[in-house]
Amino acid sequence: MTNTYMNAHTKTIDVNGTSFVYREIGEGSGTPIVLLHHLTAVLDDWDPKTIDGLAKNRRVIIFDNRGVGGSKGTTPDNVDDMATDAVAFVRALGLTKIDLLGFSLGGFIAQVIAQKHPALVRRLILAGTSAAGGEGLSNVGAVLQNAIAWAAAGNKHPKQSLFFTQSESGQKAAAEFLQRLSARQQDRDLPVTQETVVAQVTAIAKWGLAPKPATLDSIQHPVLVANGDTDVIVPSSNSVELARKLPHAALSIFPDAGHGAIFQYGSAFLDQALLFLQN
Repeated sequence: MTNTYMNAHTKTIDVNGTSFVYREIGEGSGTPIVLLHHLTAVLDDWDPKTIDGLAKNRRVIIFDNRGVGGSKGTTPDNVDDMATDAVAFVRALGLTKIDLLGFSLGGFIAQVIAQKHPALVRRLILAGTSAAGGEGLSNVGAVLQNAIAWAAAGNKHPKQSLFFTQSESGQKAAAEFLQRLSARQQDRDLPVTQETVVAQVTAIAKWGLAPKPATLDSIQHPVLVANGDTDVIVPSSNSVELARKLPHAALSIFPDAGHGAIFQYGSAFLDQALLFLQN
């Protein structure tokens, strides 16, 4: 198994008759950590700095869920089915206990996994995400379209506005982040299809329109909730509310940071995450 994102081979595994792609980094003897990624993301959208930092003393697994990137099949249009497919992937790898890092849409999926398969999960990190019924989630499709139009008009990348604030420090972090994402040249993943994006946006809208849970007492796992203070995709107030509803949660809000706060403040986030996962 390789120890850096740059050298990690893309592998395939049969998940109930469907081929899923994934990468593994690190060899630590602790509980493996599985990463669940965001709307439109594929394997190459995880920050190498984040992955390599987590993989220093543990096995890190990133994968494309059904219909995403190089994985086959059709992307579900609801979070519950996405969670079912993610659990099937984990089971196919032969894992019986995992930590989960769910970012944005991945955080929705992680919550469902923890609720429906509590024995499978040890600890949760929920970044840039929300409980069901969260504020502004039904607007994600419009936010995405506006960012794409903004990027095209200014010859920029949509993540410069979606993930980062427009301050000097925010845009500097955005440029550094995008440079890290593009560093890997070989064995890159396939991009998402328009069909997948539509299905994911639909799933997010359904999650946003679902009834707000009074509490999330069914999630008894330790949870680290992280976000920036200016998230334009999943408004930051959702992270505060999520941490309040979870029985055993710690909350970390980064200043002058957006949806991609865990990448903008990569070193600080890794310090927090590694300490949380070790305890």
